[in-house]
Amino acid sequence: MNRILAKTQLSDDVYMMRLDAPHIARERLPGQFVILQLDNDYGERIPLTIADADPAEGSLTIIFQAVGKTTHNLADKAVGESVVSVLGPLGQPTHIEKFGTVVCVGGGIGVAPLHPIVKGMKQAGNRVIVIVGARNRKLVILEEQMRALADEFIVCTDDGSYGRKALVTEPLKEVCARIPKPELAVAIGPPVMMKFCAEATRPFGVHTLVSLNTIMIDGTGMCGGCRVTVGGQTKFVCVDGPEFDGHKVDFDNMMQRLKAYRKHEDTAHHQCHLDAEIQAKERSLS
Repeated sequence: MNRILAKTQLSDDVYMMRLDAPHIARERLPGQFVILQLDNDYGERIPLTIADADPAEGSLTIIFQAVGKTTHNLADKAVGESVVSVLGPLGQPTHIEKFGTVVCVGGGIGVAPLHPIVKGMKQAGNRVIVIVGARNRKLVILEEQMRALADEFIVCTDDGSYGRKALVTEPLKEVCARIPKPELAVAIGPPVMMKFCAEATRPFGVHTLVSLNTIMIDGTGMCGGCRVTVGGQTKFVCVDGPEFDGHKVDFDNMMQRLKAYRKHEDTAHHQCHLDAEIQAKERSLS
């Protein structure tokens, strides 16, 4: 059992939790993830990138968006309750070294897994430029933490309610056009965002890493659900990744496969809301 030590709601559907997980906290490295399971039987296993860790306290921090049945159930848990299973750290860690200038781009909830990478790159002596994007100001997360680490910090919102009214690819292209250009770009967010970030850096020859953790299921390579095509070869995100060369990823195939469970997810999500309404009525009658 992994006890919930703290819980903060960052925006309408985005939550930050600190979990008691001393072994994982001591071993984890930037870019790695955990698999959570909320019950003992046949509950869904969900991959979540480790947003931060405190080895001294023995805790790890996760940030997630309540979009499906399992994440809504996780969001309903209170401080002091426990998560049945937290497995990790899993996946290949980010290769951290002193590259020179590194531009890190986060879209929406993708800012969470980007945070430990930004921290690691900064500690390695890099000049770090951080670009974060969201639909509106309320959905910008970890701004204070990112500003504290970044040498240059740029915010973009789709509606212009905060920072620049632009997609993250716009300032990314501007940064890549500088002389000298960045030695590395890291982009994490929705697949379509990562696809266009990779296309933005391609003409400049800036090596670009993307994290494909959204397609993972079991986290161990056994189910085969996280197959992606990278450079014409089949890779398994959970064991070969989650990070890959963005210029070699077949994003169109990945996004098509992500739709495979959409109908089942919508059904489970609908049932989750019905269960919540029934529980609320029962509480009001008791």
